[in-house]
Amino acid sequence: MKKNFKEQVFEKVGKIPRGKVATYGQIALMLGKPRGAREVGWMLHSNDDHNVPCHRVVDRNGRLAPNFGGPSLKSFGRQAFDGAKEQKRRLEAEGVKFIDNMHVELKTSIL
Repeated sequence: MKKNFKEQVFEKVGKIPRGKVATYGQIALMLGKPRGAREVGWMLHSNDDHNVPCHRVVDRNGRLAPNFGGPSLKSFGRQAFDGAKEQKRRLEAEGVKFIDNMHVELKTSIL
């Protein structure tokens, strides 16, 4: 049975090796949807499967996702969760290099 686009996205992201990153656009392009970067981002943002290494996906400029790991909790009256900080922590633990506090070196990209 053919997988839906969301399943394809999760499968492709699951194959990004440790220490490498991909952009939302690269994932979309690999799945035959060259203008689907935003859709890939929304799918990853709504992901609750902790086995999918969503932290390895960044925007086209290598920028981290401020809402990585879920929406900000500020709107719920709780302490805000800094998603980009957590994403950076995970990527640094895998050896991904950064050019500044919010951008990875895209030389580590899989494409």
